[in-house]
Parts: sequence; structure tokens; C-alpha cells
Amino acid sequence: MLGKMTAAEVYESVTNGGASDLADLVAILKRNESWCLVGGFALNRYVEPLYTVEVDVVADARWIETSGLDVESFAPSAPLIWHRARRARSTTSMLQVNLVVDPRYQSFIPTAKWRNIFGEEVPVATLEDVLQGKVWAWQDSKRRLSKRKKDELDLLRIAEAYPQLRRLIPAEIVKQLE
Repeated sequence: MLGKMTAAEVYESVTNGGASDLADLVAILKRNESWCLVGGFALNRYVEPLYTVEVDVVADARWIETSGLDVESFAPSAPLIWHRARRARSTTSMLQVNLVVDPRYQSFIPTAKWRNIFGEEVPVATLEDVLQGKVWAWQDSKRRLSKRKKDELDLLRIAEAYPQLRRLIPAEIVKQLE
């Protein structure tokens, strides 16, 4: 009989090492005082979690510019390969990291709250900020339709779990709950 697995162990198994790569990424990001998780990983701290391999990180823009983040930055730990300077993909796990450079997200950093994700204490954007980011993503007509539909689903999940926040969600989405 198998024993109970922790969420980190399940994620590690399903992603072929994603929790370990996340821990390595967090160690690097902790060198910077100004950063937080946004997007689906952050949302999973507030509503029933859905599986995701994408970790969206907003960091102080000045730090991103001077950090020199590249494959060498991760060589001693997580073997992440950076693409277009804003995305990284692990060479061993399924983990994908997106550095959010949209300046609107910078205001999320000071209000982020420290939360535990897979045994790592990380700053996570507030629910209201995660919601705002999802609205911006949903409204972005340049995003793939499948990504926008996922953002719509995330907004519906928030609306169901936190009815008091429906006023912050586009009426077109909230109407679907009637």
C-alpha cells in the first residue's frame, strides 16, 4: 500500500522534477527583495488548485535588467533554458517560468503575502491583484484564444469562490453564473 504523498511529491512526480526546479528558482529569486508570483500558480493559493506547469513571476524591473538571468544563472541548480529573455523552460522537468515585464504588475509586489507553495515560502500576489492580472490577460486580444479561455475559467473560479469580488470581474463573465 502506498503512503500519502504531499502536494510537492505529487507535483514532482507528475512534472518530472518541477517542484525541485521551482525550489531552485525560488532560491535565485530570493536574492532579489522585490518579486512575487502571479498567474495560475498564485491563483491556486486562493481557489481549488488546477494543474499548471507555468510559473509567472513579476520582479522589480531594475533587478531583471541587471540580474543577468540566463542559462548560466541556473547551471548550478535548475537547468532552465531562457528564451527571449523572459521565458525559461527546464531541460529536465516540465516547469516553465515566465518573467512578467508588463509595468502594470509592478504594483503587485509591495502588497504580496508570503505563502507556502510545495514547502517553499514565496511572496504571492493578493487575490485582488491576481484577479486584476487575469482580467488584463483575458482582455488581451493578442493572446491565443485558448489562453484567454483559461483566463476566463480562472475568473469564473474566483467569482464562484468569492462572490464579493464579482464587481471586479467583467459583467460578460459574471453573467455566465446566472
